[in-house]
Amino acid sequence: MRSWKTLVPLCLICSVALASTSRLPFNTIFRGQDQFNRLVAKAKAGNWKALTIGERTAAVGQTLVGTRYKHFTLEIDNRIESPSVNFQGMDCWTFFEIALGFARMLNEPESNWTPERLLHYIELDRYRGGECTGDYLSRLHYLEDWLYDNDRRGLVEDLTRDLGGQSVPHSAREMSAGWRHYRYLAANRSLLGPLARMEANVSSRSLYEIPKSRVAKIEPKLRSGDIIGIISRDRKGVYSTAHVGLALRTSDGVLHFMHASSPSNYGRVIVDEELSKYLYRYRSDSGILVARPLR
Repeated sequence: MRSWKTLVPLCLICSVALASTSRLPFNTIFRGQDQFNRLVAKAKAGNWKALTIGERTAAVGQTLVGTRYKHFTLEIDNRIESPSVNFQGMDCWTFFEIALGFARMLNEPESNWTPERLLHYIELDRYRGGECTGDYLSRLHYLEDWLYDNDRRGLVEDLTRDLGGQSVPHSAREMSAGWRHYRYLAANRSLLGPLARMEANVSSRSLYEIPKSRVAKIEPKLRSGDIIGIISRDRKGVYSTAHVGLALRTSDGVLHFMHASSPSNYGRVIVDEELSKYLYRYRSDSGILVARPLR
């Protein structure tokens, strides 16, 4: 496993190389300068740098509460894949990764708390091996693939099995089935073959979940800033990752689910009810996976 110290220069080099070849305008890959500036000011005033990585991530997440939900925030071009951040609208994935990336950025001197450095940490998290090649499939499109890759690199720890997770029948096919909804795929149908091979590779690995009937029992072991993936079960008994958010333990000791809720529900980032209760809101939700940020 490569160390964190070797990963950072690699991703920085990639970011510089990508910036020179992508030619995507900065206002395409970064939106919400005012929101970013306010977040930096709160981080300085609250001395968030002194918090643990999980507590920092949760603090950023709480500050993002109220941000509107926006579908397909990563589909920013027809051909060039690039790290990007949008503070003006988030989906469930970009909510947790912006919170985590910003928290990681706070490890650096305050002079480095810039949009460019946040984009660096987004690249580190979002792309296979921490490297965006400019190719659409260098992005980790499935949460279980993200967990496998980030755990392998020592960025997070997959706690699912240690917390009683069990293997479930698994299939990653959402993108192949709905390729017309993805801007890059619709514009580049030659990607469908490699996409199917990537999905087959993801599906070949075991998926573990903590059944929702057991979540209340393990909630005391969860911490603010833990990444909570929601797993669903279809009518054929096949499981897939369906949603993601952050754990947030409030002052009363209750562990809440904080997430970007879709327009069919709240349509914004919210602190929802207790995690174990949230899971019973939707019949198809079968359980969770848990990733703990390490740095």
